[in-house]
Amino acid sequence: MALEWVVLGYAAGAEAIMVLLLTLPGLDGLRKGLIAVTRNLLKPFMSVVPFCLFLLMDIYWKYETRPKCEGDSCTPTEHLRHQKSIMKSQRNALLIVAALIFYWLLYSVTHLVVRIEQLNQRLERLKRSE
Repeated sequence: MALEWVVLGYAAGAEAIMVLLLTLPGLDGLRKGLIAVTRNLLKPFMSVVPFCLFLLMDIYWKYETRPKCEGDSCTPTEHLRHQKSIMKSQRNALLIVAALIFYWLLYSVTHLVVRIEQLNQRLERLKRSE
């Protein structure tokens, strides 16, 4: 079950790096190629959204079916295992939220950068025609 979290972590990391590279100033030479790569990767990265929803349902199912460990009903080892499971679930939920936010940011930033490029091209054409 750890493989899907590794895949989601790599996807979130790749999204974060692409957002960072798109927003850094001074990379005008790389920006056109980066925009093309990012636009081509947006559709495959869209699979992150249903994947995150599946993993969120998995966390919820594990939370609902987990044996309760309250008071003196369990040993210290079971109590520690229970606390560890809760911490893992919270970490995984944070990873899901980060992946979704980075995808939304990547989509929005890419759309804005493409729109700025189009407006700059339009401005150049208007300057040439005058």
